[in-house]
Amino acid sequence: MGDNQGVVSDGELRQLLYIFCKKEGYKARETTNKVESIERKCLALFGRDYKYSVIYNSNGELCGHYPEKLIILEYMLAGNGQDFQEKSRESLYDIQKIRDLMCKSRFARCRQRFVVPIILYEGKHICRSATLSGGPEIYGRSGLDYFFSGGESLGSQAANSEEAFSRPDATSTSNEWPLFDRYRGQDIKLLKLLSVGCISDLMVENKKVKFGMNVSSSEKVDKEHRYADFRLVSVPYPGCEFFRDYRENGFNAEGLYYDWSQDFVDAGLSIPDSVSRMVGIDWRSYRSWDLVTITQNYLKLFLHEIKEGDSGLLIHCISGWDRTPLFVSLLRLSLWADGKAHKNLSAAEILYLTIAYDWMLFGHHLSYRLGKGEDIFFFCFNFLKHITSDEFSAVKRNQRSGSRTDSESCSESMVLLDTEKQRLGSNSSLNSNISITSLSSTSSPILICTGDIHEETTRNGELAGNGSLRYGSSAVDSGKPRTPTHRETSRSPTLQSPTSPMAVPRPSRRSSVEAAKSAASSTCGSWQLVSGTGSVKGFVSSRDSPLTVHSDVSSGSSGTASCGPVFDSIYEESQRKRKLDEVRIMFNKVYCAVVGSCYTVESGGISSMIDSIASKVGLKSTRGTMI
Repeated sequence: MGDNQGVVSDGELRQLLYIFCKKEGYKARETTNKVESIERKCLALFGRDYKYSVIYNSNGELCGHYPEKLIILEYMLAGNGQDFQEKSRESLYDIQKIRDLMCKSRFARCRQRFVVPIILYEGKHICRSATLSGGPEIYGRSGLDYFFSGGESLGSQAANSEEAFSRPDATSTSNEWPLFDRYRGQDIKLLKLLSVGCISDLMVENKKVKFGMNVSSSEKVDKEHRYADFRLVSVPYPGCEFFRDYRENGFNAEGLYYDWSQDFVDAGLSIPDSVSRMVGIDWRSYRSWDLVTITQNYLKLFLHEIKEGDSGLLIHCISGWDRTPLFVSLLRLSLWADGKAHKNLSAAEILYLTIAYDWMLFGHHLSYRLGKGEDIFFFCFNFLKHITSDEFSAVKRNQRSGSRTDSESCSESMVLLDTEKQRLGSNSSLNSNISITSLSSTSSPILICTGDIHEETTRNGELAGNGSLRYGSSAVDSGKPRTPTHRETSRSPTLQSPTSPMAVPRPSRRSSVEAAKSAASSTCGSWQLVSGTGSVKGFVSSRDSPLTVHSDVSSGSSGTASCGPVFDSIYEESQRKRKLDEVRIMFNKVYCAVVGSCYTVESGGISSMIDSIASKVGLKSTRGTMI
């Protein structure tokens, strides 16, 4: 079966990853036959579900580290035997106009990495890009482009042929340079043509500073407020260098905290007030979240934006090739698991597509990151185990088939044992990450805990003028903020660790299959849900290692071994969980086999790292050979 059918074999996955980890960064002007084969495979995989058009970036004419064929998804195919007729229809978009705007706006963003749509969800585009260019890059790149093209470059013609961007309520200042208006105006036109309404910025800085100069900027600090027509969401997320700490922490993201007190970190969290209320997350404590929690909550925010909003979403970091593909891949895989995107692709095919298109062809430099120990690529696919529950689902609850999952059961009304002995005030909370939404005395499950009730520190967010809630370092706590160290084993005071549950009698026997099923979900932390009749409804631990690939399919996780078994629990694994687990396990097998074999000759960090991964995911025998 060839490229035309889009079928992916295990050998093709291994070849893809081998090329990716050996190639020194993708460059459109240096493509080989093997890379061209990968691009054709991506086109075939997209074509299985979508009518699409192609914008050609031959020899990197638009951007040197974007794919040679940029795919513009138009709509999802019906899948009812009329796909051929649908694909033959005229394009919904003026592709030449989109390409012209990409060419005109490319200098507005760092490294000419302009806005590109990459995922289509119910007619709304999820886009990616780099952040905005600063003055030195805008003038430097446009000047070089003009010089080497003999004064007839596409970018120069485009910039000179358009009027300067202006807003009725904006007043130019002497500090702004003329080309800012031209290029950023074209960038805004491209965003509006793609119907993007929300811009999510993952930078921890307001502006990136190198050698004392602002080399990049951001929509959130644009002096002329050119991007005021968009919902600007500032969600600061640790850069790729932080994932060296992830590696040194034994590839365990739980309890791993970012150091928000570093000098260059000056961007605070800012989200629309309406989003902060609807998502149901205490965004004020974002600096107290570990790597797992901050990734989960940001993903929930992005999913909320595309589900509830009526327009598209742009996600970017600085260069758009590390943190950006992390969240783009998680979104694509999450929507695929729900049947909302790429519904006709298998686990191997969606894995191939996101590795090739989201990571490799958009310029992620895997070999460089591996050399520095910044394992953000590995983290992305291994993180799938943390988003298997229905709280990350794009499917509405009344549309889900089958019985409810544990995550939904946890949101039911609950009562506490001995609540009369420990009165709850209006600003009190449990010593846990679970919120109690209501109390009921009819057929309610009972939440057993032995933790103490404590006062919650009051933290106020700043209400911005544009209807957004902003949280900076001063808003995290009353007084000087406390930043946890990178490898704290305990939570910071604002998020207390779950308390130990009361002991539950053990049955005499329990099969390994039952043990595996009881450990499959991590929604409820270390709480035990007990029904009104006294039977245990379910129990899991949040302490499971993120590298225990087979923990939910072959044996119970180490984190649940001493916490008590489950009685008569009827567990039906969701299709979403099965699909994401299949992708994660498949990725780990290929990663250990390919990346491990590439670096076995090297001594030191990388070789030890691969040995550690292989042994933890069960892909290495006791003799040290790969299975």
